Amino acid sequence: MYVHRSITGTLLQLSDNFPVVVVVGARQVGKSTLVNHAFPNTECVVFDPVTDVDNARRDPELFLRNHSTPLVLDEIQYAPELVSAIKRYVDRDRSPGQFILTGSQQWQVISSMAESLAGRAVFVDLDGFSLAETTNLLRGAAQMQPVSDRGWLGTWLGSPEELVASPPDRLPVGRNLYELLWRGALPDAQLLTDAVTPNFLSAYMRTYIERDVRLLAEVSDWQQFGRFVRIVAALTAQEVNHSQLGREIGLTPQTAKRWLGMLMATFQWYEIPAYSGNPIKRVSGKPKGFVADTGVACMAQSVSSPRAVGSHPLFGALFETAVVNEIRKQCALLSPKPNMYHWRSFSKAEVDILLERDGVFFPIEIKGTSRPSRRDTTGISAFRKGHPKLRIADGMVIAPTDKVQKISDRDYAVPWDLGGALSQSR
Repeated sequence: MYVHRSITGTLLQLSDNFPVVVVVGARQVGKSTLVNHAFPNTECVVFDPVTDVDNARRDPELFLRNHSTPLVLDEIQYAPELVSAIKRYVDRDRSPGQFILTGSQQWQVISSMAESLAGRAVFVDLDGFSLAETTNLLRGAAQMQPVSDRGWLGTWLGSPEELVASPPDRLPVGRNLYELLWRGALPDAQLLTDAVTPNFLSAYMRTYIERDVRLLAEVSDWQQFGRFVRIVAALTAQEVNHSQLGREIGLTPQTAKRWLGMLMATFQWYEIPAYSGNPIKRVSGKPKGFVADTGVACMAQSVSSPRAVGSHPLFGALFETAVVNEIRKQCALLSPKPNMYHWRSFSKAEVDILLERDGVFFPIEIKGTSRPSRRDTTGISAFRKGHPKLRIADGMVIAPTDKVQKISDRDYAVPWDLGGALSQSR
């Protein structure tokens, strides 16, 4: 069963306006499936790291002459020689929707294409399933839930009052929070039994991450790299400290930074910058880092079952990671995307997420409690006091709570599993 992806409308709109659209993301998040369903009548060529498919690497110009557009080029990082040829092709004909490319490595895809295809290509980031998409997979085609093309977050950024007055229903996922965190968001992990899910996630790490990393850079000690990945998973939702990362297993800060860059290049790790609007530099400049999938983080920490998540010391960090991942997926549906920061003052007051759009800041706290209270808004209050000249909207405390409710004069508790309205795909 194919699950409609929320980003489909954005992908189709971009292909109607740009000659090249590049869909990027980690392995197994569904890039090929999405593109094949969005463009069902378009020829697709899948590249391979070993075989030179249709001599694309040896003679890219001849390859393009032998294939008509529109054309889907899957796993384009295995045929980087095509990028310059595509540029020359598009320079002769700027018609929209000619090439749809997919790739799994930022260094090999985004860096080269951003330079070579500047002004010709746009990029679409695809992550694992959103909560709404997971709900649809589990409930089946006959009970499809609405999947919004702007999400409840888009409503909040446009009109917080509307979300408070008429909040969408919570999603009937059919799984408790612990299982959602334990499985993560990779599509293939959703329908497996509990017994084999850890095997799948372990194979994912070995087959895909190590394979991609081997293509990016030389790592002399793969056991040490595996330990590094486990440490990174344990530090999700914390400020990034390269010295600390390296010290744990005897790496230099430079090596830790390089290895972390490789995880970012394979879409397994991302960072959110600190808000730096304070000229007095009372704000920490360290980014905050997150594992891209909580299932991978649980596997790396040997969390054996959903039940074990609830009592694990990392539960709070895993919940924050899952919520931030969901926020990123909903931000990807908005154009332009809001800027995303975290904030921490010299006195260690902090706000987990700051979204900035149209000059307005939307502070968000994330708490793994079913009963959030005014006490959970202290970081938001500190941010308001520290930045009295900023336009700061009402704050939000996202938690596993039952309903949207007011918990202070300007702050609301919001369930993390809200639904949305159906977007119509073509």
